[in-house]
Amino acid sequence: MVVELISVGTELLLGNIVNTNANYLSQKCAELGYSLYYQITVGDNDGRVCEVLKSALERSDIIILTGGLGPTQDDMTKEAVAKVFGKDLVMDEPSRKRIEEYFQFRFKGNPLNNAVTQNNWKQALKIDGCIVLDNDNGTAPGYIVEENGKAAILLPGPPSEMIPMFETHIIPYLQKKQNKVFISSMVKICGIGESKAETDILDLIEQQTNPTIAPYAKSGEVHFRVTAAADHEEEGRNLIAPVVEELYRRFGDNIYSTEESETLESVVVKLLQEHNLTVATAESCTGGLLTGRLVNVPGVSGLLKEGFITYSNEAKMKYLGVKEETLKNYGAVSEQTAREMAVGVAAASGSNTALAITGIAGPEGGTPEKPVGLVYIGCLVNGETTVREYRLKGNRAKVRELSVIFALDLLRRRLLLL
Repeated sequence: MVVELISVGTELLLGNIVNTNANYLSQKCAELGYSLYYQITVGDNDGRVCEVLKSALERSDIIILTGGLGPTQDDMTKEAVAKVFGKDLVMDEPSRKRIEEYFQFRFKGNPLNNAVTQNNWKQALKIDGCIVLDNDNGTAPGYIVEENGKAAILLPGPPSEMIPMFETHIIPYLQKKQNKVFISSMVKICGIGESKAETDILDLIEQQTNPTIAPYAKSGEVHFRVTAAADHEEEGRNLIAPVVEELYRRFGDNIYSTEESETLESVVVKLLQEHNLTVATAESCTGGLLTGRLVNVPGVSGLLKEGFITYSNEAKMKYLGVKEETLKNYGAVSEQTAREMAVGVAAASGSNTALAITGIAGPEGGTPEKPVGLVYIGCLVNGETTVREYRLKGNRAKVRELSVIFALDLLRRRLLLL
């Protein structure tokens, strides 16, 4: 079955708000086995919402609309859907009561603000014959309208309201409409570019039927989603297993996870925990981004000893013990400096693993010998230090981001050898 997303809101068109709803919903629909060919963003205009909804109903089975369910005049998604389906708007007494109770609870003790304004009752109107979805996080209910084999699902715009409503009401609804279960595994690869990774499995992609393999390019990574349609979960996992096994055969240690929720940094932290190791960081051009990625992982406080931002040469010498002659003879961006940074931060923190990054992020500072994007990463594990040179492309933010990814991946690979 085909799903189409319609995001309603002029603020989305103007870029005032990032459309995270479309990102979330497209991922969830894919996980549920629905095909999604179109995503539309439309402003708060009755005529244009009606127009895009009519087009969507011609080519898709289920339309998910987000936004435009609020109490103000420019919130008109419900009205437009009713018009396209030829339905009336009628008062939904349970919704009216929930709105009244919401205001009484929210503004309890403040009689000046607990009265429901007239425009809020607009949110208690429902499309005649629809399914009403209670909103436990706001005042705007959601709705499901079914007609002639088609369905329109109306969800509130704020993600804090939309996501709980989708997970509570819409996922079970969509699951019932599928006669198959869809099982997926996300194979996550680091250290290989997107074009090479896809070329290496082009034969698998060209021959695929069930399961299917879909590539996703990430910054510094490539992900392959392997998805199988089956009558039950066990059958789906049995279909996926040989494909994942083949990907491991081809990519080996370049694969760092097959779990949807695992990140590169969480895998690194898990490996450190398994080997009872601690870690410290020394950063120059990345300015704390590496440490920040590690701090994202719950439980890292037990093994992250210290993080140093040593942007200047003076800081590298003062805190990490980098030799003045090293900086003078080889420069701050060099294999020798990266090595001494890694050794120095391990000694200063008492850690048995360490990562050090030094590079030229740009846009200025490059030379023919040391161009923008030149980065050296030092990695120390149990007293043995490895340094890698990278020549990265992209703007300043991209160079810094890729430096962090490659540093984490270097440490991961060293830990796998233990």
